[in-house]
Amino acid sequence: MLTPADDYPLHQTPEPMAFAGGDRNFYDRFFFNGYSADGEIFFAVALGVYPQLNIMDASFSLSYAGKQYNLRTSKEMMGDRLNLTLGPLTLEIVRPLEETRILVHDKDSGLKADITALARHAPIEEPRFTRRQGTRLMMDLTRATQNITWQGSIEVDGQTLDVAGCCGTRDRSWGIRQVGAGEPQAPVPPAPAQFYWLWTPVNFEEAAFFCHTNDDGDGEAWNRKAVFEDFKAGTRLEMRKLDFTTQYYAGTRRVQALGVEAEGLQAQFKPLSRMFYMQGLGYIHPEFGHGTHHGTSHVSHDVMVLDEAEAALKAGKMENLHVQTLSKVNLTHGGKTYEGLGVIEQLFIGPHVPSGFQDLLDGIMS
Repeated sequence: MLTPADDYPLHQTPEPMAFAGGDRNFYDRFFFNGYSADGEIFFAVALGVYPQLNIMDASFSLSYAGKQYNLRTSKEMMGDRLNLTLGPLTLEIVRPLEETRILVHDKDSGLKADITALARHAPIEEPRFTRRQGTRLMMDLTRATQNITWQGSIEVDGQTLDVAGCCGTRDRSWGIRQVGAGEPQAPVPPAPAQFYWLWTPVNFEEAAFFCHTNDDGDGEAWNRKAVFEDFKAGTRLEMRKLDFTTQYYAGTRRVQALGVEAEGLQAQFKPLSRMFYMQGLGYIHPEFGHGTHHGTSHVSHDVMVLDEAEAALKAGKMENLHVQTLSKVNLTHGGKTYEGLGVIEQLFIGPHVPSGFQDLLDGIMS
């Protein structure tokens, strides 16, 4: 199955570019977010490619004026990984790892966008994510994170929002993770679901900070890294030894405050009240999960009332569990203090001893 991608010198196997190894769970994904300095605007974009499933999907979500507007689209891609247009959404790689343009024009939802992401620094390669359950490979992937600034505008309900100067973060990831329809046979031996994920990219005026952790149920990190880059000084510090101090709102799994210490660096995160719900981009969504098949082409949209989203989680709408929370961040390093904005992405499933989480979802269901 030859496609236009085969004209580029990027092959790494004897197969055409339409094929990607032999694992049906192979994926390749773009993610972007952006936010205004006052926190009134928060938006995000995702696009995923699933070569073995022959599916591509994408989504655009905007949180503004008490609502989150979600646009989701998918298509049967017929092996063509370079055609990054899915109905009303197009992703254009203008300069690889430096500039990406995103276009949205959906008449039914009223969402329009012409926005461009510009890199603030070279991408950060996170440690290889490899995780097994018993003998079954559940995750094996590479991720790269990069802070960005935005140009352009977004239109919603006839109102135009200028996003020029908004900061944010992009990531690229590819490899193997659970996508599409669920596996018919559970791993042996069976084990309780468990996933503890914190991801915290931060933008300062003249610097950037990033850290993340994946912990097991005992609180031991199996993937963790931090990077601090001072653009003015021209220095980048990469750290693997770091400690997290996490406080939660009483009776919940929502982060109230977060502290990070690593090799002479201290960062304090204070989440703002507004949360962005990742289900708008398909993350753990029961109907629009990544790689699910919706026919030759599909476009749909919905609107969430943000004041009702947490109550819906308590009532069993579990897709609202995965969130990004805009946060004020104060960081000190080398005798200098930095103040900026970033996000705390949080997804906590199952036990985590340091947090006091004991079962699958204690602190969530009422």
